Amino acid sequence: MYKGARVLVTGGAGFVGSNLVRRLVVLGAKVRATVHIAKPMAPAEGVDYLPVDLLEADDCAKACKDKEYVFLCAAVTSGAAVMEKTPLVHLTPNLIMNARMLEAAYSAGVRKVLFISSNTVYPVTDYPVRETDCTNEFYEKYFIVAWMKRFSEIICEMYAAKIKKPMQAVVVRPANIYGPFDKFDWETSHVLPALIRRVVERHDPIQVWGDGKDIKDFIYVDDLVEGLLLAMEKINGFDPINLASGRQYCLRDLLDLMLKIDGYENARVVYDASKPTMIPKRLIDPTKAKSLLGFEVKTPVEEGLRKTIEWYRGVWEKTRR
Repeated sequence: MYKGARVLVTGGAGFVGSNLVRRLVVLGAKVRATVHIAKPMAPAEGVDYLPVDLLEADDCAKACKDKEYVFLCAAVTSGAAVMEKTPLVHLTPNLIMNARMLEAAYSAGVRKVLFISSNTVYPVTDYPVRETDCTNEFYEKYFIVAWMKRFSEIICEMYAAKIKKPMQAVVVRPANIYGPFDKFDWETSHVLPALIRRVVERHDPIQVWGDGKDIKDFIYVDDLVEGLLLAMEKINGFDPINLASGRQYCLRDLLDLMLKIDGYENARVVYDASKPTMIPKRLIDPTKAKSLLGFEVKTPVEEGLRKTIEWYRGVWEKTRR
């Protein structure tokens, strides 16, 4: 499907976008990737990197011109501290960007758009959530970002199922993603990159926000990219789908694994319950993806953490030279 296909990836300098662009190039696609403030850390050969502001309708139209498939990877993201203290930063820019891009894609005659939603759209549960468990009730700290993602999903449904001449719009809800090209700065990093940074840089003590007993489903970025490609290829109409490992990982166990992988012996770990944390438990059911797409996570968590640690160490050592 992708060999010779004209594909747009928004957020081409971001975490998911960078990894997706590289995979599409290997598959032989003709790739255009939008960039804005951040520049690609390692530009992929043959990719048309287009500087644009996706809050502007004209720039969205320019990005979508002559494209068949569009992956919406651009987003304003942040870590727990920002989500707790200033959650509105996610609302307006993301809604405008998503709406403008869907409008531009439709006007350009794009065949299919894929939107990366979030597992924040699910309610608090103690069991693995399925796609049908979306009730528009959210974990309180996720309320704003969850509604932003959920309404963006609804806009996708409008284009895919509520107009006379529909445009295919695929919605995926991933588990917590980790891997190379993630954000490792303190202000915007999520929990795993923040811990990886502390391990690699040999913080003493290693500070963990909360009690470290959070249980989450994590997916390595290469596996996510494979799921995105399969979803774009095989899903038609509006049919949201989870991309997850289906496994549960305790944060304390993952930190112990990081310390072992990187050889940080006798590390002191301090848990700080006063720091902002997010939902304590999120389990995700990937049954639909396995059935519909033939998708299963292939990267063991130890391998994924090792690759991510090695990548970050390379970046960190360059900054010290």
